[in-house]
Amino acid sequence: MTGSGLRVSYDGHLALDDVAIEIAPGTVTAVIGPNGCGKSTLLRTLGRLLKPDAGIVTLDGTAINRLPSRQVAQRMGVLPQSPTAPDGLSVLDLVARGRDPHRRWYDQWSAKDEEISLAALERCGLLELASREVDSLSGGQRQRAWIAMALAQEPNLLLLDEPTTYLDVVHQIEVLDLLRSLHAEAGTTVVMVLHDLSMAARYADRLVAMRAGRVIADGGHAEVITPPVLAGVFDLDCDVVTDPRTGRPVVLPHGRAPVSSTASGVDLDERERTRTSR
Repeated sequence: MTGSGLRVSYDGHLALDDVAIEIAPGTVTAVIGPNGCGKSTLLRTLGRLLKPDAGIVTLDGTAINRLPSRQVAQRMGVLPQSPTAPDGLSVLDLVARGRDPHRRWYDQWSAKDEEISLAALERCGLLELASREVDSLSGGQRQRAWIAMALAQEPNLLLLDEPTTYLDVVHQIEVLDLLRSLHAEAGTTVVMVLHDLSMAARYADRLVAMRAGRVIADGGHAEVITPPVLAGVFDLDCDVVTDPRTGRPVVLPHGRAPVSSTASGVDLDERERTRTSR
């Protein structure tokens, strides 16, 4: 999947400003940045939930707006921020909706559909909760149910907007471990918006840091999770240490960075010109 020259505006406000991004198959990408920087807008634009004012999104080499919705849904699963299910819907019924892109309106529910739906539930650790109502689940269980629905679509690509929102740290790890294992076992490409910088560094192969509708840094955790980049993106004064178990960086925040030290004196325009492209 690629996005090039993406511009999106809301009421005269530029939410995405000439953004270019390429998602390599079989990778896990985390999009990070302060509130209002365009992270969710980028994900929604890639997922064809928003039409850009300019630019193009391609999926498997074809402009995504030229592909039938059914074909897009067969290849790509999109989990928006804080999704809601109709009252009284069971977990199994929710997951079964993931089979809709593979069935025409007149098709009967098949043994294959049942098998794939149950396998998605089992993969997400929810098989014993199949008959429970979605609204009765805990936050972590509910997120796993939505992920199970996306898995039932059998997509090659998953786009997730803040999948750990409102979850405590244990449930955050539970959901992110699940996504990482899906990538490892099935080669699923994952793109997710995350707020927790240390979690993003721990679970993603690549990080895309945004500010004010633009991509400021793009690369591996060693390139993006650094005090100068985080100062430039978040105005954050921090130290970055290495987790002895994972070898990944952990961010130790101290507060707002002094103006003079923001991005170590490198302005955003220069950082945009010199960022690493992947």
